[in-house]
Amino acid sequence: MAQETLPERSPAESTVTGTGTGGEPGAAIRPGWAARLGDGLRSGGRAGWPRTLLAVAAGLAMWLAFPPFDLTPAAPAGVALLTLTMRGLSARTGAWLGFVGGAAFFVPVLEGIGQIGPDAWIVLALVQALYFLPLGAGIAMVTRLRGWPVWTAALWIGEELIRGHVPFGGFPWARLAFSQTATPLTPYASVGGAPLVTFLTALIGGLLAYAAVAAHRARTAGTPARWRPLVPVAAALAVIAAIAGGGTLIPTPTSGRPVTVAVIQGNVPRLGLDFLGQRKAVLNNHVEATHELAARVRAGKVPKPELVVWPENASDLDPYTEPEAHTAIDAAVKDVGVPVLVGALTDTPDGEKVENRGIVWDPQSGPGDYYVKRHPVPFGEYLPFRDVLTTLITRFERIPRDFAKGTRSGVMQLGPVTIGDVICFEVAYDKEVRDVARGDLLVVQTNNATYGKTSLPPQQIAMSRLRAVEHGRTILVAATSGISAIVAPDGRMIDESREFVPDIQVETVPARTATTLSDRLGAAPEWTLAALGLGAIFAAAWTAARENEGN
Repeated sequence: MAQETLPERSPAESTVTGTGTGGEPGAAIRPGWAARLGDGLRSGGRAGWPRTLLAVAAGLAMWLAFPPFDLTPAAPAGVALLTLTMRGLSARTGAWLGFVGGAAFFVPVLEGIGQIGPDAWIVLALVQALYFLPLGAGIAMVTRLRGWPVWTAALWIGEELIRGHVPFGGFPWARLAFSQTATPLTPYASVGGAPLVTFLTALIGGLLAYAAVAAHRARTAGTPARWRPLVPVAAALAVIAAIAGGGTLIPTPTSGRPVTVAVIQGNVPRLGLDFLGQRKAVLNNHVEATHELAARVRAGKVPKPELVVWPENASDLDPYTEPEAHTAIDAAVKDVGVPVLVGALTDTPDGEKVENRGIVWDPQSGPGDYYVKRHPVPFGEYLPFRDVLTTLITRFERIPRDFAKGTRSGVMQLGPVTIGDVICFEVAYDKEVRDVARGDLLVVQTNNATYGKTSLPPQQIAMSRLRAVEHGRTILVAATSGISAIVAPDGRMIDESREFVPDIQVETVPARTATTLSDRLGAAPEWTLAALGLGAIFAAAWTAARENEGN
C-alpha cells in the first residue's frame, strides 16, 4: 500500500486550480461564491461549510436508498460523496465530517423511533452517528494510499461490525446491505452474506469517487494526449460494471419441496403504544382470523395449509397461566387442524421476568416446543441501569419487568418442516439468522404496531428479502399489524399485506435444505474485510510517519 502520488504543480497553478492536502486538484474558480466553495473544498486541515454541506448531502443520499423511497443507486452515490468530502483531510476533520454525514443519514432513516418519543429518536440517531467518527477518520487516512476505493469499502465493514455488536449487543439497523435487497448486488448475499453486499456497495461508491477525481485530473492535466488521464475513469467504471454484471450471474434458488403455509395478521385495535394494554382484543383478532382461515379451507376457497404462523405478541395473555387465553388459542388451532406457531408473552418460572416466545401449538397435544427471543431490545424490552434511569425518565415505567434472554436457537419442528424462528429485530443480526438457517423455512415473528405507518416496517421487510437470498430459504414474516409477507428464496415477494388491516396469506412455497456458500463461510467474510480496513489504517499511519521523518 504505497502513498498515492500526484503530479506536482507550481504555486501559481495551485493558486488558480487548487491542490489540497492529499493532492486533490481543484477546478478553475471564479470570484464570489464559487471561489469560496472552491476554497472550502480544497481546505486540507479544516472542514469548512462547503465540505460540511457535502457531508450532509451524502447522508441524505444514503437515506433515500432505503425504504420507503428505495432509490437504491443513491447508496453508492452517497458513499462516493462522503468519500470525496473527506479525501485529503486530516483524520480529525474526517471524523467530524463522518459524524455530520452520519447524523444526516440516521436522523431521517430512523424517523420511526419518533413514535416512542422525539428524544428517543434523536438520541438514538446521534449515538449511531458516533460510529461514523472512526469511519470518517479512517477514510481520510486511507484515501492517501494507492487502491483506496478498496480500503474505504473495507472500513464500512468495520463500522457495521462494531455498530452491530457494541454496546448491549449492538444495533445493526440501516446497514448499506439492507438498501440493496432488489438490485444486481443482492445475489452476492448468498456468497458472503450481508457484509459482502455492504462491501460491494461501498466499493462502487469508492470507485465513483475515484472516477470523479480522475476525471477532474484529466480536465486540468493540460497534456497533449488528453485521453490518457481518462484511462483510470474508464477502468473504474469497468470495474463497477463487472461487479453489477457478476451479481446477475450468481444463481439464486427457486425450487424446493412444496409446502402450503399460512401467515395470519390479526391486526390491533389501534395504532400506538397503548395497544399493549388491549391484550385480549389483539388475541381475539388472531383467533378470529384463524377461524376465518379454517372456514375458507372448508369452503374450498383456499388450500389447507400444512402449518400456520402467528406474529410476535399475538397473545400478551400468558396461555400457560390464563385459562381463557389457552382455551381460545387451542380452539382456533383445532379448528384449522394443523400446527400453529403462536407468538406469546409468558412469565418466567420465578415470575420476575417476561419471555417473548414462539410456541409450537399442536391441534392434538397443545403447546409444545418453543423459542425464546435471544436478543431482547435494550431500553425497550429490558432496561440497563434500571435503578438510575427510572428515576430520571418516567417513560421507562412502561417497562415494569425485564424480558429474559433465550438460550437456544429457534430451530423447531412445525408440521412437516423444520423452521428457523427469529423474533422482530433479530432479523437484522447476521448470527441470529445464520444460527437458524438450517431450518427448511425461516420465520420472522414481529410486532410493528408501535412503528406503524413509518419507514421501519418496510425496512424490516427489506432485511427479510436479503436474508432469503443469503440463506436460500423461503421466509414467512408474520406481523401483528403489518407488514406481513411471504418471501421466496430468491428474494421475490410472493405475498405482502397492507398495514393495520386483518390479512390471511396462504401460499405453496419451496422448503429447502441446501446451504449457501454464505452459510458455510459464516462470519469469516465480515471479519476478513474488517481486518483489511484496519490494516489499511495502520499502513496509512506508517506511511505518514515515514514522510514526517523524511521532512
